[in-house]
Amino acid sequence: MSRVLLVRHAQASFLELDYDKLSTLGETQARALGKYWAQRKQHFDRICSGPCLRQRDSARIVGGACRDAGLNFPEPAVMEEFDEYQGEAVIKRALPELVETDPFIRDLYQHFLNVRSPAERSKPFQKLFEVVIGKWVCGEISVSGVESWSDFCARVNSGLSRFLSGARHGEQSAIFCSGGPIAVAVQRALNLSAQDTLRVAWMSRNCSYSEFLYSGERFTLSAFNAFPHLDDASLLTYR
Repeated sequence: MSRVLLVRHAQASFLELDYDKLSTLGETQARALGKYWAQRKQHFDRICSGPCLRQRDSARIVGGACRDAGLNFPEPAVMEEFDEYQGEAVIKRALPELVETDPFIRDLYQHFLNVRSPAERSKPFQKLFEVVIGKWVCGEISVSGVESWSDFCARVNSGLSRFLSGARHGEQSAIFCSGGPIAVAVQRALNLSAQDTLRVAWMSRNCSYSEFLYSGERFTLSAFNAFPHLDDASLLTYR
């Protein structure tokens, strides 16, 4: 059996103009993971990441901490298939019409606008985000020009198949990606519905990892959302 760890990127810059960069806390989370692996002399035969800056920088910082401790850490290959789904585009394009036609979403959006403190805007935004994305995943709304949920899942599965097919027997590898691709991998292992897959996507903590074992056509979930390296409550984030 071979082993692959899917790592969710460390905390990005949520609700800032440029989300796709690690926050200071995210950089700390990534270094913690690298040091944790280095202390346990965790070796990897292959590393890859999605194309997002937050994914690539998470791999870079983890790798730097491993190399600083004398551990070999392969140079990450970038695979476009592990990009996240286009949630921001769905919200941006679908929300104006939904606010006009859906009273529940209108109330959620107004509540979000009424919260002035940046520190307190995360929860109302997440609730709004989950409701709108849930409608999109279920096919209740479609967004022109945005990759559909089913196409996103097909893309990630294609990337997984391509990555896994290149493995040697007993190989250990890691993929730095996002909550969506991790959820698709869980769906692949457990045959989840689209709705349950989306629920899994909400659950991954920043800089957590999930372990999968595979051989031939067999692809098995061994551990989900592990974060033993984040041993301080201040390091535990979802966004």
